[in-house]
Formats: sequence, C-alpha cells, structure tokens
Amino acid sequence: MYEGVGVKTVDSHLRKMVDASPMGLILFSRDGTVLCHNDRARYLLGIDGDFTAVRQLPRQAQEAFREAERSESSVYVQIKALRFFFRCVRDEESVCILLTVMEDPNYWELECIIQESFDEILVTDAEGRITKISSKCEELYGMSAEELIGKRTTELAEQGIFSPSLIPRVLKEKKKVSGVQVTRTGKKLYVTGNPVFDDDGNLYRIVFNSREVSEIEALENRLHETEKLLNKYRTELHQLKLLVKDRKEIVYQSDKMEQVYLLATKVAQVDSTVLIVGETGVGKGMMARFIHQKSNRRNHQMIEINCGAIPENLIESELFGYERGAFTGANREGKKGVLELADNGTLFLDEIAELPLNVQSKLLHFLQENTFRRVGGSRLIRVNTRIIAATNKDLPQLVKEKKFREDLYYRLNVIPITIPPLRHRKEDVPVLVENFLSRLNQKYQMNKRISDEVIEALMTYDWPGNVRELENLVERLIVTAEGNTVTLRDLPDHILNRNPSHCGVIVKNIYPLKEAVEDLEKQLVLMTYEKYKNTYKCAEVLKVNQSTVVRKLQKYRKESKV
Repeated sequence: MYEGVGVKTVDSHLRKMVDASPMGLILFSRDGTVLCHNDRARYLLGIDGDFTAVRQLPRQAQEAFREAERSESSVYVQIKALRFFFRCVRDEESVCILLTVMEDPNYWELECIIQESFDEILVTDAEGRITKISSKCEELYGMSAEELIGKRTTELAEQGIFSPSLIPRVLKEKKKVSGVQVTRTGKKLYVTGNPVFDDDGNLYRIVFNSREVSEIEALENRLHETEKLLNKYRTELHQLKLLVKDRKEIVYQSDKMEQVYLLATKVAQVDSTVLIVGETGVGKGMMARFIHQKSNRRNHQMIEINCGAIPENLIESELFGYERGAFTGANREGKKGVLELADNGTLFLDEIAELPLNVQSKLLHFLQENTFRRVGGSRLIRVNTRIIAATNKDLPQLVKEKKFREDLYYRLNVIPITIPPLRHRKEDVPVLVENFLSRLNQKYQMNKRISDEVIEALMTYDWPGNVRELENLVERLIVTAEGNTVTLRDLPDHILNRNPSHCGVIVKNIYPLKEAVEDLEKQLVLMTYEKYKNTYKCAEVLKVNQSTVVRKLQKYRKESKV
C-alpha cells in the first residue's frame, strides 16, 4: 500500500488513519517521484496501473506542483470535480511535496449552471487566471475550456485571443465594469466583469458574463418591433372606443388620474361607502358610474340624485319614499324612495353638502343600520343599497360651521376619492380634446380638426370649469369655426388673454405696422418685468442687453403714467 523509493516505516495507527481518509493523499519527492500514496488517491485520479511520478497528473496539477515547490504557502487548483492542494513539506533531511485531492460535491450542479447558461461565463482568480469557463468559449474564442483553464486573461489578450482584457479595470476600480471585446474568431462581445470579495474584503474571484453584441442588437430590434406593434394596437383600440356613439368615455393621460382610477377599481370590489371630492365639472358622476360598472352590482340599478336640485321639503320623501296619506297631494298608494329602488344596486348622492340637516340624520341612521322608515310610516325597511356621495364643497369646514353633521361626514368618508382639477393635470387636455372632437364630428357629421397652436393655447388655460368647460368649448369651436381647421382666431378672448405667448400676436384690427411693433415690444417688456422683477433676468429671457431692458422699461412706464 505504501510504495516508492526510501519509504520509512509508518506507525500502524497512522497507516489506518491515512487509508480511511476520504481524501487522496500523495507524497512526492522534489523531483516529482511518488514516495507514497493511499488507495483513495489512485481511485480519485483514475490511475489503474503503477503510480510513480507527478507527470501522471493532469497538466494544470503538474504546473501547480512546480509552483508549490517554489512557494512557502499552499497552491490550490481545481480540475473539474477534483480539488488539488499542494504544499511543500521541509525537514532537516529533505524537501517533499504533499498533495491532497478532494471531491467537490457541488461541482456538477455548478457545472450544469455554467454550461447551460445562455451567456458565456468565465471565472478567474484574483490574479486573472481562469479557473472556470463554459463550453461556449470554443465558439467564441476558437479554444477549448481545457486549453483556457489556468491561463491569464492578460496573456490571452496579448496573444489576440480576445481584446481588450477587462481585468486591469476590475483590479483598479474594484467594482463591476463593462466593455466590448473582439475575439480572434471575429465575434464582437459585450462583457461584464463582477469582482467577488472574501470576508476580509480581499479580491477572491472575478466573474465575467459575455454575450454577442449581435444577439443584444437582435433583442433590441425585437423589443422595438414589439413596442411598435403595441402602439399600433393601442391606437386601434383607441379608435374602436371612439366609434362607440353617445357614450362618454373615461379618457386621461396623467399619472394623477391613473392613480385615481386604480384606487376606484380597488374600491369597486367592496361595498364600502365612497365619498368623491372634486371641483365642479371634474367628472364626479362619471367616477361614480365607473365604480358601479366595475362592482358586482353592475347588473342592478344605479340611481343618481342631485341633492341640490330637489326642493328641501321634497328631498326626504324622494330619498326614503312615503306611505299613503303622508301629506296632501301625495300618491294614494304611497311611493318607494330611491333607496328602495336601488336595492342591490348603487345610489349616487351628488352635491351631498346640500342635504338638509334633518335628512342628514336619517341618512346617517341608514348608513349605520341599513334600515329606514318611509315618510309617514312606522315600519322599518331593510335594503342592500350601496351609497356613493360626491361634493365640491369643503365638508370639514362645513362641519366646523355646524352646517354638516360630523358623524355623517365620517360615515361617508370611509373611502375618499379626490379627483384633481384639470389645471393640475394639463397633460389630459390633448387626449380629452381628441375624444370630444371625434365624438362631436360623428354627432354633427363633420370632419373638423384642431390645430396644434390651439392645443398649446388650451394647455395654458386654467379651466375653472374643468372638463365640462373644455367639452363645451370644443363643441362651440366645432360648430362655429368657418373652415375645417380650428385656429387661434376661433378661440374666445378670455382664453387667449391667459396665454402670454400669444398676447398681442393675434391681430383682429388693422393699424400701422410701426405702432403694432412698438405695442408688442411694450407688452413684452412690461409683462416680463412683472414676472421676474429683475432686469438681468428679463434681458436673458428677451435675449437683449440689460441696458436695453432698463431703457425701454423706463420709457414704457413713463408712457403708462401719462
């Protein structure tokens, strides 16, 4: 079992321990002759005959042996599933090299990951010597993995196998680096190198991922084509929506409205009371209908009531109904209120702030108990009606002023949805205009368009009447514009006056050119100074000298006082 030249007698206990070891143990003389080894070493190395010299080891192991002979520390190399550890052992009589061979239990799993990766994977040690590489290397570099393992990437770069090497950059920057390499086989690669550090912060490995640039370009082209196709489908879908007649659509472009409708979609799945808050004309009614259509109540009735449009003495009977003989002029058989009519459906109470205090109390009871009594009745009626309320008023302020019940406010405000005014989401203006234009062209059998200058002007207006005001204006422009294109001349003065970029440019009367130029100059100078309060800033905006601004400002201010 122990063989070779000059083998010394070994203690029997030590012999048993060596033979039982799961590791292969081999002792070499300095010239590479095998002095002794255990059976495990022969098995792991796959040696059937005599094992006599280091030359019977794989090439990389032979190189590690020679390095260990010169080194004071251990030399490690991994060859496929085997780990080789060489260490120089010195005593007074001789110098020997001890080799420990171990199986790597994770090798095949790791090897499977590396070989099956779409990208080429190349791993080096801290000095840039290749320790692992996927078989894709043969296609990229024209060399096998066996030929590349143990080689330094800087040497391969000098030989033209690939160029340039990223190792110097990784060693210098100590972070992930990327670059383009060209191989001797004509491949162009996009390479990323990631440094790996040990627990002490020392560089341990560098992992490189390489992919052919042509593949990346192909993926980019496919992505571009997919985006074009997606945009085409979006356009076609939008056009199909516009073909639906007599139906107002939910149209928006802004992130703010996207968030509002995401919240509304979530709210629609439950039966919680919803309070929609927003200025007049923002689309509170449309939001209520959206929630109803998205809910599991969509197949039942939704009834809308404007609390401010019904006389105060009738609102209670309208909501809760009345029994026969409840009051003079009432239906002899009595009448159901909208709460009953909307059973299993939705009741939308618009302008809830206008509800009288006595009716607020009765509505609060319904929200708490889901029961109510008709006017003039004593029988409790139970219904399954969801309440959605809306207002353009400041309810918390009305609560402070004792004009709205605090307990009812909190009952209604279970899930508040605030719709931002149009002036806070100007990016919605163009898509809204396009939607209104398409619908009105169909309605009036026209084929009119709105110029880009008009859209720009509409974007600068504050829209106090919100979406409703915009819709009404588009209809007015479609009906009154002379040609097939709506231009700036068709816009009303109050919108043009809000747009500084067009002030004084739209000429509606003829007068001398010199006076017109001076009038425009005067308006621009005074307007710019009014905005910036600084002559240097005015000069920068108007692209003139600061002294020119000062001179003209003095002139036109003096004229204004005359």
